[in-house]
Amino acid sequence: MSIKAEYIWIDGTQPTPKLRSKTKILADAGSLPRWGFDGSSTNQAEGHSSDLVLDPVFSCPDPIRGGAHLLVLCEVLNTDLTPHSSNTRALLRPVAERFAAQEPIFGIEQEYTFLKGDRPLGFPEGGGFPAPQGGYYCGVGAGEIFGREIVETHLDRCLAAGLGLSGINAEVMPGQWEFQVGALAPLVVSDHMWVARWLLHRTAEEHGVTASLDAKPAQGDWNGAGAHTNFSTRAMREGYDPIITACEALGEGDKPLEHVRQYGTGIEERLTGAHETAPWNAYSYGASDRGASVRIPWQVEVEKKGYIEDRRPNANVDPYVVTRLIVDTCCTELERRAQV
Repeated sequence: MSIKAEYIWIDGTQPTPKLRSKTKILADAGSLPRWGFDGSSTNQAEGHSSDLVLDPVFSCPDPIRGGAHLLVLCEVLNTDLTPHSSNTRALLRPVAERFAAQEPIFGIEQEYTFLKGDRPLGFPEGGGFPAPQGGYYCGVGAGEIFGREIVETHLDRCLAAGLGLSGINAEVMPGQWEFQVGALAPLVVSDHMWVARWLLHRTAEEHGVTASLDAKPAQGDWNGAGAHTNFSTRAMREGYDPIITACEALGEGDKPLEHVRQYGTGIEERLTGAHETAPWNAYSYGASDRGASVRIPWQVEVEKKGYIEDRRPNANVDPYVVTRLIVDTCCTELERRAQV
């Protein structure tokens, strides 16, 4: 029986890359060959030298086509098989390997907004605005919730694909939702997040709706959309001092600006100091503080062990980038402290 393998990759669109995919027919699922594509059509090459390579790095069952069909996530390589400049996974890999002994893991909370045309679901089609924020977060009922059918289908598909989703919930703005991936190792959580995003876009497409990862999909007194990133190492899961060390490492010197510049497009519009955010250009951390850059959850402070939540990443952040930055910054300092 022929296998339909949907090859998925991240393109070179700026400032926010897009997902692309195409189908390869295989005789069986025993091996996943490299494949090629036209990089001049994906903002990754010039027309006079447009061939690029898709290198499979993760595969899972295709929950849309069913059967033995597959989703295949790929890295983009040049024709000499070196990583393409848009290949951020290749930059994460050596950092994850270097600090693997510290056992870093992540849980990423992916917020997103359903749009019908250019308006969030739940906003009046003829213009104007719905009731103010208040009843939508984790709400129930047709007056509060918009798009649940899409959300439930997406969740079922992610679970059928074997992706590491750990939950879903309605968010603060109408038509805004969240799913969580993890806790998993850096490369794994990032691979699962990209495939879960592809399934989100693909599922919303069937309903004539856009799943937007814009950081501020509605201007005015409405929450933006983030990708709060929860992080721990083995030492942090066993004691409180490493948690403080990680928080302080993220705030040292130029690190705050280095991180937020790579935490997604539109960071200044979302991180304003309002709507449960800290200002983009000021770093802070604190227990139970959703207005801080980095939050220490209350149970972590009580139990004196656990994890931290970096609340700065945008919904459109590249998970390969955010996990690399956090591992490199925090694990470098934790390693240095352990050697003193």
